[in-house]
Amino acid sequence: MRGEVLGVERRRRWSEDEKLEILSEVGVGGASVTQVAQRHEITRSQIYGLRRDLKKKGLWSPDRGAVFLPVDFSAAPTPARSVMVDLRLSNGRCQRFDSGMDGEALTRLIRAVEAA
Repeated sequence: MRGEVLGVERRRRWSEDEKLEILSEVGVGGASVTQVAQRHEITRSQIYGLRRDLKKKGLWSPDRGAVFLPVDFSAAPTPARSVMVDLRLSNGRCQRFDSGMDGEALTRLIRAVEAA
């Protein structure tokens, strides 16, 4: 029985940056590992192998590419009216304050009451 080569077999090599680029495509726009592998003409197991190798080298982490966006709280709705809040502290004391109280002032007050 004879085998026949139908195409040119090639062994490709990627730089660390190219490997990271391939891995970072997974999940973008809902792209699966299979879709990214097909796009680069490699197997799914090669994607997982790239991920494993780069993790060992400290170049890849699961949260790589996480994006932190600024949040504007000034547009958040404020309560129409303030209410009284009772807070029971760890030392058994109870602190009553207005819900509209400034956070930093409240923190200083709680610390002073717990220290007393």
